Amino acid sequence: MKPARRAAFTLVEVMVASTVLVFGIVTAVATSQSGLQALDTARNLTAASQIMQSEMERIRLLSWTQLDALQQSGETRVATATTADLARVTCIREITDLKIDMKQITLTAGWRGYDGREHTARLITRYGKSGLNDYFYTTH
Repeated sequence: MKPARRAAFTLVEVMVASTVLVFGIVTAVATSQSGLQALDTARNLTAASQIMQSEMERIRLLSWTQLDALQQSGETRVATATTADLARVTCIREITDLKIDMKQITLTAGWRGYDGREHTARLITRYGKSGLNDYFYTTH
């Protein structure tokens, strides 16, 4: 009688299993990195929106003469809060004349993302002597 043979993995089976395992690990790391980039972009876009909205609320209360004075100062960096989320974001305000009784206020927020690229969000408002007219919001 022959002794019972114990089942074992062949070298080919072990190589295939290790290749599948390495591929799974690489895919999981790439997927989690993509998720972290999306979370970072969402957090920074939320912070940029908060900064631009608070600046727009402040500007909305100004008179036409005060808007003219802001316009004369040219492109201006908007002060941001000192919290860590808002500190990463910079915001620039620019006011231009569209016609005699209408001004365009452009707020451009920018930040460096998790991926190392520069990102921007822009809020454009048209303000007439009779009040606020419309909003345009874009991100890049």
